[in-house]
Amino acid sequence: MSMRLNKFLSSCGIASRRKCEEIILAGRVSVNGKVVSNLSTVVNEKSDKVEVDGNAVKLPSQFFYLKMNKPKGYACTASDERGRKTIFDLVENKDVRLFNVGRLDYDTEGLILLTNDGEFANIVTHPKYHFEKEYIVTAEGEVKEGDLAVLRKGVVIDGERMPTARVKLLGYDGKWSKVSVVIDEGQNHQVRRMFEAIGKDIKLLKRVRIGEVHLGGLYRGRTKPMTEKEIAFFKKGI
Repeated sequence: MSMRLNKFLSSCGIASRRKCEEIILAGRVSVNGKVVSNLSTVVNEKSDKVEVDGNAVKLPSQFFYLKMNKPKGYACTASDERGRKTIFDLVENKDVRLFNVGRLDYDTEGLILLTNDGEFANIVTHPKYHFEKEYIVTAEGEVKEGDLAVLRKGVVIDGERMPTARVKLLGYDGKWSKVSVVIDEGQNHQVRRMFEAIGKDIKLLKRVRIGEVHLGGLYRGRTKPMTEKEIAFFKKGI
């Protein structure tokens, strides 16, 4: 079967399609011994030898879909140039080549998905599907109704209005406010920037849901397989 090179690499579990395009453009991919940087390159999975950084890649015989409760203090990368701990230090099965679907900041904890299915990752992360992401924010001081209204409308940062959000106050104990924030557009550090704009310091930021996949009672640093229902939620109608 023939397919575009970026789709082939994605299907091999290298990364999402968009990330695979970056890898191709960086000159890290060779086909039958020749470095290729043309994104329109088509390969045949049976007759062509494809390598990334000198290592042969092939389509996996089995796909894996995991969810993890990422702790603070771990980087969402396979290898961190600063020598920090990564989420893959926490994965028990080292024999399967997995990658993370999207990212969480180093100091953010909660739900992140891991897989070796690049097409699945492409669906989950593609902006056109607008899968909701829910975060629980623990912020210093009282978050008042006026603050919530600003967050819902979309705060203005450097003259640009951030996307709107669904925001609900979950509680205030006299020192800390706990707020649910639901967004369906992902911008870098979006939730942190939102609270910074209303003058609130975040003590803890935790992602608890992506679409219909919930973190549930999964312990920090642990992984568990996604259910067939959870996987089907992302793949339905696509």
